[in-house]
Amino acid sequence: MSGNDDLDSGLLGIALSDPDAESGDNETKKTSQEARTEQSEAEFQEVKRTYRVKVENGEIWRTVRLPLGPQVSKPEAQTLLHAVEELYFFRRYSEGARFVRSIIDDNAGAGKLDDNTVKTLLYYERKCTEKINSS
Repeated sequence: MSGNDDLDSGLLGIALSDPDAESGDNETKKTSQEARTEQSEAEFQEVKRTYRVKVENGEIWRTVRLPLGPQVSKPEAQTLLHAVEELYFFRRYSEGARFVRSIIDDNAGAGKLDDNTVKTLLYYERKCTEKINSS
């Protein structure tokens, strides 16, 4: 085999793109991005007028519907975790422990929640119980 055979094999034959050839694509992308993010002043004022700040004040757990359905989606599982984290953060330990216990009792044998979610919920239940007992 000669040195030329290696070059012709295509093994290292890397094609470099020409920046001029891609310039048309960039204009199309820019136009579609402008169309996607463009907002008139009237539309902006309407959004500004109707916008309300979402305040999290320790009440996420009230939005959770128990018993949970047959299959708990990832966003629903995240809501459960956020709810107990929020109760813990606001030092509402007894409510946090009760909330976790109600979830675990509802789902213990059914396998509705993934292992990591159950593990995290049990961790927060233990932390809440420790805080209750230490105070």
